[in-house]
Amino acid sequence: MIEFPLLPEGSTVVGVGIDQIEVSRIRGSIERHGQSFLDKVFTPEEKVYCGDKSDPAVHLAARFAAKEAAAKALGTGIGGKFGWLDFEVVKNEDGRPLARFSPHASKLLVEKSSGGAYLSLSHLQEVASAVVVLVGK
Repeated sequence: MIEFPLLPEGSTVVGVGIDQIEVSRIRGSIERHGQSFLDKVFTPEEKVYCGDKSDPAVHLAARFAAKEAAAKALGTGIGGKFGWLDFEVVKNEDGRPLARFSPHASKLLVEKSSGGAYLSLSHLQEVASAVVVLVGK
């Protein structure tokens, strides 16, 4: 028998999103569009964090995937209701990635009866992935 994983008592999963992207796509967008692409998709904090890495594109790709995964978990996709800058990946003091939603996106969380999200990132040299799980209040 397969059992579902335990969640904090009283909580429920209200949305799940996953995304995967080839790092070469992000490298290509940076080469073609430069700073305008970076400013359109990534928050200042994300750009600083990734810019300090030896290969920023790998880390940017993971964050790109996280934004797509968050949009899927919310059921909106990227567009009119949820934009690139409505979600950012931040690190806690232990280095764990955390999901931060803009005030606008926080309203979407309320509409889904979500109190927040779990986030997992993974990347290899050429592929980056992210999973976002929205947890109910």
